[in-house]
Amino acid sequence: MQNAMLAPAAALVAWSLIVLVWMAATRLPALAKLNIPPEQSRGGRGNDLDGILPPEIQWKAHNYNHLMEQPTIFYAVVVVLAVAGATQTDVWLAWAYVGIRVVHSFWQALVNTIPIRITLFMTSSIVLAVMAVRALMVTL
Repeated sequence: MQNAMLAPAAALVAWSLIVLVWMAATRLPALAKLNIPPEQSRGGRGNDLDGILPPEIQWKAHNYNHLMEQPTIFYAVVVVLAVAGATQTDVWLAWAYVGIRVVHSFWQALVNTIPIRITLFMTSSIVLAVMAVRALMVTL
């Protein structure tokens, strides 16, 4: 069951890397079109490009940032459950979390309407909360 529990985490890592490549593949050509002088392109952060690059380009970057935030809790919960004794229910919950996050990524990167995006985020958050409670229960 350990490997089965770790597989969703590995899948989310792979998805995060796919989003990273997607972000670079859209952002770098858009930046090249701006012809920013090298002396003006030093330092800064990715979110400094909001208002400079089209929103549709930045949505991929925003989503990549989101994949570096809440999923860190997911990774910790997955490890706790894998070590302490995951059940099939835990594996299903983990896959559900990953599936919802992938749908959230596509929605944010391509459509980005807030009501659907927040629904997807809240649904994944509820799944994560259930996983966290189960991890706490199995370790007490």
